[in-house]
Amino acid sequence: MYKLYCRTYQRTFELAMKFLSFREPELLEGENSLDKLPSLIQSKGIHNVLIVTDSGITAIGLMDGLLDGLQSVGINYVVYDKTVPNPTIDNIEEALKLYREKKCEAIIAFGGGSPMDCAKGVGARLARPEKSISQMKGQLKVRKPIPPLFAIPTTAGTGSEATLAAVISNSKTHEKYAVNDTVLFPHYAVLDPMLTVKLPPHITSTTGMDALTHAVEAYIGKSNTEETKKCAKEAVTLIFENLYEAYSNGSNITARKNMQKASYLAGFAFTRAFVGYVHAIAHTLGGFYNTPHGLANAIILPHVLEYYGSSVYKPLAELADLVGITEVSDSEEMKAKKFINAIKQLNEDMDIPSKVKGIKDKDIPIMIERALKEANPLYPVPRILNKNDFYNLYQLIKE
Repeated sequence: MYKLYCRTYQRTFELAMKFLSFREPELLEGENSLDKLPSLIQSKGIHNVLIVTDSGITAIGLMDGLLDGLQSVGINYVVYDKTVPNPTIDNIEEALKLYREKKCEAIIAFGGGSPMDCAKGVGARLARPEKSISQMKGQLKVRKPIPPLFAIPTTAGTGSEATLAAVISNSKTHEKYAVNDTVLFPHYAVLDPMLTVKLPPHITSTTGMDALTHAVEAYIGKSNTEETKKCAKEAVTLIFENLYEAYSNGSNITARKNMQKASYLAGFAFTRAFVGYVHAIAHTLGGFYNTPHGLANAIILPHVLEYYGSSVYKPLAELADLVGITEVSDSEEMKAKKFINAIKQLNEDMDIPSKVKGIKDKDIPIMIERALKEANPLYPVPRILNKNDFYNLYQLIKE
C-alpha cells in the first residue's frame, strides 16, 4: 500500500507540473560573456544590486571585473560574501538585511551552488516577507514573483542557474531541505568558462560529479519527458567527454565550456524530472557533517545505482551505449554494470573516495528519517525503498 501511495502521489504531482510555468533563464554564453552583464542590468533600469557570493571568491578577486563594469555604467552594489557551504537561514537573513538597507532592486548570485541557494532564499523572503524560510520548505510555497535574479556560476556542477530549488541548512537542527518554486528560476544566467579556469582540481571533480548525478537521477526516474531525457543524455555525454580533461588540464577552455553546458542541461533536466535517493542521503550528510554536496553525491551515486538492481538496468544500459563503453554482445545487465563501474573509475581517477568519513552510528536513525521524508512520496525513483534499505545504504557508504 505504501508503494502504491508513493506512485499515486508522484503521478498526481507529475500531472500538476504540466500546468506550471517553467521559466528558462536568458543566457549569456561564451568566453568573457560576463563583460556584457553590467550593460544588460543597466538596460533594465536597475540602479542598486545585492551581490551574494562567498569569501573565497572575494579573496581571489574573481568578481573584480564585474564590479568595475557595474561602476562604469553607474550601478551601485553591495556585496554579501559570508555565504558558507550548505548555506544557512542566518546567511539568508543577513543578506536580506543588506538588500533592504541599500534599497536594492535586483540580486546577483556569483559563485557555486551555495551563493545561488542563498540568493534564491533572499528572493523568496522578499517575495513573501510574512513567511520564514522554514515555512516555505517543500513545494510551491512562495508563489509570488522575486526580484530580478542574475545567476553567475563559477563551478560546473550544481546547475542552480537552471533550477527552481534553493537548498538551505538549519544550523541549529542540522536539517537540510529544499524550497522549490517556479518563481525561483533565475531570470538571467551567465555561462562564462573563464570563471572556472582557476578552480582547484578537487572542486572541478566533485562539482562535475554533482552534475552527473543530476543527469543520471533525472534519466532513471519515472517522471521523464522526451525533453528531459534529451537534456540528461546530452549532459552525460558531455561529462564523460570533458570532466576528466577539465580536472587534469584546468586551462582547457573547451572542456570548461562543455562542462558548464553539461551542468546547465543537467539542472534543466532534474528540475523538471526530479532527483532521487542519492540526493536525499547527500542532503543529510550536508546537514549533519557539512559534507560538500558534490562530494557526497559522487560517493553515494554508484552505491545507490547498484542497490536499485534490475530496476535501473534498462536506462543505465542506454547511457552505457551512449558513452561508448559496451559491446554488441553485452546483456542489458552487463551494460548497466559497466556504466556503474565507469562512474567508480571516474571517481578513482579524480581521487574521490569511495566512502564517507565521519558518519556516526548514533546519527543514522534520524538521517534515515529525514532522507525518507525528503524522498518519499515525492521523488519518482526507479524503486521505492524503506527504512531498512536506507539503513543498508548508510552502512555501504560509511567508512
